[in-house]
Amino acid sequence: MKIQGLSNIVSQSINKLDDNSKNKINFGEFLDQQLSKVNSLQKQDEDYKKMLAIGEVDNIHNAMIATEKADLALQLTLSIENKLMDAYKEIMRMQI
Repeated sequence: MKIQGLSNIVSQSINKLDDNSKNKINFGEFLDQQLSKVNSLQKQDEDYKKMLAIGEVDNIHNAMIATEKADLALQLTLSIENKLMDAYKEIMRMQI
């Protein structure tokens, strides 16, 4: 398994967004795609936890990696949400 840094993943997503500019992907669709990826990581983590509870996991490392991936993706999503909310509040405080 190839381990990438978070900055590599973000830059790859931005590059994909630049590549998809020909397809006219909008910001809402981009967020929807990324949230579905986070959701799939969360579901994969839940599946590993269920398999671990009933003793079907042969390699516990894969379960731990799935848990960490899901946790990091959720933390990043929450950080982005907080930054977006802060930006929205700042815009709403602006006087016209």
